Amino acid sequence: MRYLVMVQARCGSTRLPNKVLKDIAGKTALQWVIERVRRSRHIDEVMVVTSIEKNNLELIRLCVEMNLRVFVGSENDVLDRYYQAAKLIQPEYIVRITADCPFFDWRYLDMAIEQIEDEIDYMAELTESFPDGLDIEIVRWPALKRMWKEARLSSEREHVTMYIKNHPELFKIQNLECPIAGISNKRWTLDQAEDYQLISNIYNYFVSNDKEDFVTEDILEYLRLNPHLEKLNGKITRNEGLAISLASDKEVKSEEWI
Repeated sequence: MRYLVMVQARCGSTRLPNKVLKDIAGKTALQWVIERVRRSRHIDEVMVVTSIEKNNLELIRLCVEMNLRVFVGSENDVLDRYYQAAKLIQPEYIVRITADCPFFDWRYLDMAIEQIEDEIDYMAELTESFPDGLDIEIVRWPALKRMWKEARLSSEREHVTMYIKNHPELFKIQNLECPIAGISNKRWTLDQAEDYQLISNIYNYFVSNDKEDFVTEDILEYLRLNPHLEKLNGKITRNEGLAISLASDKEVKSEEWI
């Protein structure tokens, strides 16, 4: 297998509980993400990776109904969750997507796959030129295995690719640049109640107009005509969860995951 998409999802979010199962225009956020990812022309399979907590049972049932392979692993060591799931298949590339990105634009995934250079270990939007919520990361299997073996900080275990960002000299890295300039300030991720209000409004509009396959340009045009909507979540800081994780960072003993 060449490209395995692994969608990170769980129901234990503290800021917006059960956010990936929130109803958005008749479907859950996770369903929308999966459907949009499956529009890609280049991927081989989509798998959901979740944690062993009981509150994820409904999520697992949904994956079964959608005929998705689902892997259940560590709650806090998300890097281990990805490694253990990928080890079963060992694809050439793992595409990491999170289930709190219901506006995911499959065209940018195809663009990334078409642009990735030979022997690149890690490709991502390093300059954060995309709106928050259109995140894509592509990791070669050997690089994921090395991260799993060497990552020591709790932030590196929780945030899957943090070890690469902390040690760029060890990996071959490529930036993915947004083809639309000047939209990096947009917040399209699902993490708080205000995000849910914005995302629901946009989805309700497009679904009611029979356009489930809306893309980035469509969202931008709708927001241009309805600029007040961006005030709903405009004051929320990007990567807030990462900042919290870094503030309580600590070294983790290797025997805790090996």
